[in-house]
Amino acid sequence: MISLDALEQLEPFQARSIIEELRKGSVPGEYVPLFTVGRQKWLSYIEDDLDHYIGQGGAKVRFISGDYGDGKTHFMSVIQHLAMEKGFAVSFVVITRDVPIHKFETVYQSIVRQLRGNFPGEGIRNLLASWLDSLAPELDEPEGTQEKRLALAKQIRDMPGMDISFANGLAALVNNRFAPLEEGEDEESRKAEREILMHWFDGGKVTKRELKPFQIYEYLTKANARQLMNSLILFLRLYGQKGLILLMDELETVVAMSASIRNAAYENIRLFLDNSETAQYLHIFFSIIPDVLISEKGFKSYDALWSRVRSIGTGGDDKTLNYRGVLVDIHQTPLQTEELVELGRCLRTLHAIAYRWESHELVTDSLMEEICSSQRRMGVISEVRLFVKLLIGVLDLAEQGNSPKDIDMAQKMVETRQEMEAEKMKQMEPTWDN
Repeated sequence: MISLDALEQLEPFQARSIIEELRKGSVPGEYVPLFTVGRQKWLSYIEDDLDHYIGQGGAKVRFISGDYGDGKTHFMSVIQHLAMEKGFAVSFVVITRDVPIHKFETVYQSIVRQLRGNFPGEGIRNLLASWLDSLAPELDEPEGTQEKRLALAKQIRDMPGMDISFANGLAALVNNRFAPLEEGEDEESRKAEREILMHWFDGGKVTKRELKPFQIYEYLTKANARQLMNSLILFLRLYGQKGLILLMDELETVVAMSASIRNAAYENIRLFLDNSETAQYLHIFFSIIPDVLISEKGFKSYDALWSRVRSIGTGGDDKTLNYRGVLVDIHQTPLQTEELVELGRCLRTLHAIAYRWESHELVTDSLMEEICSSQRRMGVISEVRLFVKLLIGVLDLAEQGNSPKDIDMAQKMVETRQEMEAEKMKQMEPTWDN
């Protein structure tokens, strides 16, 4: 929910930094809760699932569907904050040229490197370091540490579903940190061994010869990624997290790929769906545009995937939406005028702080309602990004001494939509499709 009081505590530089990110179409992660309005019904059902299903051992996949500019990324950021507040670990992965969905190992690497939770920093390395620090008070004791290390290793290996290589890797890290140096060993050799282990947990390529001393029998492959993912969740549970929430944004870029790469991408999505059926404490969210469900190059072009997802539907009017279903259709549940105006008040306050002027005197609530009416007439009321970019442009002009009455709002809206279309085309280009 938007908090004007919290916004008013921002310094001008902070406010300006947020404005600059909003111009690009995104909200800085730490400020997402301050810019959240509407869609409470969707969020309430997701929250219920986190509390009473995922957190109790369930697993699920949802697809968040919306057109470009509807606010999919922001909605996923809200889920990220909600999940972390509830004690889940979260990984937010954006499908890009560097993280193409058709390369499963690369996606897994991004998942573990984007991991966040009840530990400082980001990524599995920081998680592992924090876990080792938490063991220090007990394992740094001079007496009985070998027995304690052996007991901990056995506890981890005996966890149902734990991959033996993952368990042995954890045990090796504990020994690396807490076991006394053996004859011929020094701190530098320990550091080198620790880097090998950390690189393995990162999903990096490590030779079997390097892994043999730690009784780790294989490195990350597409074949074992599911088992390693499930073992990661078990470890997160051991560390005190309720489970893992995986958010994968901009999946729609798959549609623009060539058929062979697109099929490989769809096969990997199917693997994620399969994983959710055997996993526990896992919720995966994919963001898509409606074309992914209805286009001939979408899911239906790959039978093995389409047979799994055809039943999720393509949305409908608000009366027929299933809020507990697999499809979260935010395009069919746009923000209402009063919610957009509430968001507009937030932007107005932010702009006033950033540029030190009295924005509310010129950019009134009624002006924001007029913008909403114009969007509705054009049939683009759902495009939150359009409203945000247009209002920031109006605020810019007003702050520079231009009266909003003199601004051709229709023309300004057309220009803003053209900018967004250009952004969309650039985003959809299959730049890594070669």
